[in-house]
Amino acid sequence: MEPQKPLPEPRQPEGCLVTAIRIPVRIVVLVLVVPVRMVWDALVVAGRFLNDTVLRPFGRALLWLGRAVFVWPLVGLWRYAVVPFAKGVGWLGKWLLVVPLVWLYRYVLTPVGHGFAWVGRGIGAGCAWVHARVLTPVGHGVMWVLRGIWGGVYATVAWLARYLVVVPASWVYEWILTPIGHGTVWVLRGIGVCLYWITRVLLVLPLLALWRWVLVPLGRFLAVVGREVGDALGHAWRVAGHVSRAVGRFLGTLFRWIFVEPVRWVYRTLLTPVGHVVRDLVLRPVAEAARSVGRATRQALAAARESVRQARADFRRMLLGEPRKAVAVDRREPTGRETRTLGSSTTALTKD
Repeated sequence: MEPQKPLPEPRQPEGCLVTAIRIPVRIVVLVLVVPVRMVWDALVVAGRFLNDTVLRPFGRALLWLGRAVFVWPLVGLWRYAVVPFAKGVGWLGKWLLVVPLVWLYRYVLTPVGHGFAWVGRGIGAGCAWVHARVLTPVGHGVMWVLRGIWGGVYATVAWLARYLVVVPASWVYEWILTPIGHGTVWVLRGIGVCLYWITRVLLVLPLLALWRWVLVPLGRFLAVVGREVGDALGHAWRVAGHVSRAVGRFLGTLFRWIFVEPVRWVYRTLLTPVGHVVRDLVLRPVAEAARSVGRATRQALAAARESVRQARADFRRMLLGEPRKAVAVDRREPTGRETRTLGSSTTALTKD
């Protein structure tokens, strides 16, 4: 089931100003857009023809040339030079660096590291014993002494800070800074209220009036004009397309009746019968005569080759004599009773 299309929104009623703007704008835009659309359609047709006949074959030729000049040599270089060289370098690196380093790590550095680890574990055990049996008791005693000293010093400093800093600062904040701050806030609040009303009366209200009574109506008028110009451009572009298509069809029909149809009539009515007559009366006899001449020439050449072959054989016999005849060897089956057959037992294995 196809989804239902949303209904178009109802068009708002338009005033006489919109109608008065729309008709002249559409007329002017149509007059201006029709030549542009016709030129555009002509350029599109020319561009498609140029693309199909020139640019696309040229691009394919450039692509093939680029492959032949750049891609294929690079692929061959990579496949037959870089890859074998890299494999050779990797093989040399493996046997000249990796294998010796693995051997050095396994048979030299690993035993040395184990020895250092054993010595380090011994030193660590000794240090742990010194820390647990010597340094820890000494540290506890020092901390006990420092804790007692720090407790007395802290209590004295706290008492002095309370009565020399905190109490005077609290009195100054409560009886001096607080009243001054309240007075400053009251003065700043009054200054802020005055600045607010001055800004509102001298700046905000004029700007609000300018926006409400000048810019908003002007913007609505410009929006109507812009919308109508856009609609007129779209409508004129579509109408110009129909006009351009009609003009193109007219020119195509005119070209066909002026040039194509006369050429077709001349070809069909005059050239085709003349061509048939020329073919039947001139070309076919000429072709048959040429074939006859060709057959006679081939026969003459064959006779000449045979004469040359016979003369060469006679000259060879005159100089070297008759060639020795080969002795004929009878390779056929034996005849008479010696013949081997499938139905008798006269073979080499079964005869008596």
